[in-house]
Amino acid sequence: MPEGPIASIIRKKLTAGLSPVGLEIEDDSGRHAGHHHEGGMDGKAGGESHFNVTVVSAAFEGQGRVQRQRAVNDLLREELAGPVHALSIRALTPAEAASA
Repeated sequence: MPEGPIASIIRKKLTAGLSPVGLEIEDDSGRHAGHHHEGGMDGKAGGESHFNVTVVSAAFEGQGRVQRQRAVNDLLREELAGPVHALSIRALTPAEAASA
């Protein structure tokens, strides 16, 4: 299935900001269809409102879990303020990904 426009923006921003060696973006909006959130209903068909991302990057070396999540959130600040309602982040170093 082709990536939607929001997922493409997420991919572009995370790639530019973190130079990942691995990046998976899953649009999980379908599981949340019909959920009511402030500002309307999320999870409509093609809504691209809920995502799970796994980012593997050397940029995370020496950082704790919270620092890693902040780095991702900072890169996606505009999307989190608008169309993206929920973002699940799995941020790993290449060594952590290799042992997972």
